[in-house]
Amino acid sequence: MIRSTVDSLNQSDKVDSIESLAGIVILAGGNSRRMGTPKAGLTLPNNERLLDYHVRQALKLSGSDLGVSSIDIPIMIADNERDFTVDAALLSRRTSICHIADYNSLSMASDSKTEGPLVAIESALQTLAKTKKAENADSSWLIVISCDSLISAYDLWQVLEPHTAAEANDKSVICLTDESHLYPLLGLYNLSIEPQLKAYIDSGKREVMGFIKPMTEAVAVAKQWQPLTNMNTPDDFKRACNALTDL
Repeated sequence: MIRSTVDSLNQSDKVDSIESLAGIVILAGGNSRRMGTPKAGLTLPNNERLLDYHVRQALKLSGSDLGVSSIDIPIMIADNERDFTVDAALLSRRTSICHIADYNSLSMASDSKTEGPLVAIESALQTLAKTKKAENADSSWLIVISCDSLISAYDLWQVLEPHTAAEANDKSVICLTDESHLYPLLGLYNLSIEPQLKAYIDSGKREVMGFIKPMTEAVAVAKQWQPLTNMNTPDDFKRACNALTDL
């Protein structure tokens, strides 16, 4: 059973653990060719849409859920201007939830329908750089979560946050890995990489691994989480739903 490790923490520990969290971006703009339908709109066994699931789980990291009104963790939805809606009940919460457009680089191909995840991550980093939250030196990490997976931002933060301690880690990207795959869209990105990422994109490059590999710490994914990753086909989604028992 997939359970959130944060449940064992007391309220003070929960608040302290999000001091370095600047924001969350949910990537929902992929082409979903093999799935046959946009992944953000897939329906989970509890009749909740996948995008709403990710928003609801991300809200568990908000100040309102932790009882601290001064903490507002922005939740950004990068859907490549597909205008996916969010359940009104989730929008009523006292947390910033917004859609963001991809970073529009001069190097973008004129006939391209999608430029890949890096332009969405760059847009999220730029958005946070403009917010008061990002001005706090202690708030330095962006959670990147994808509709390719059922691993939630809430659970991902509990696993990766301990690796962000400055004295223990000089890496700017921290993400999950298994024996054969690195999962760059299930990770933490330090806000400091924004100028470097912008320059990389402006040079015409879009390869995620080419950018992050030299600066990444890989954290082994829990065995029970592996079925929740890489949902590319209807069979993959069915397998992930069967493994996700904590809705």
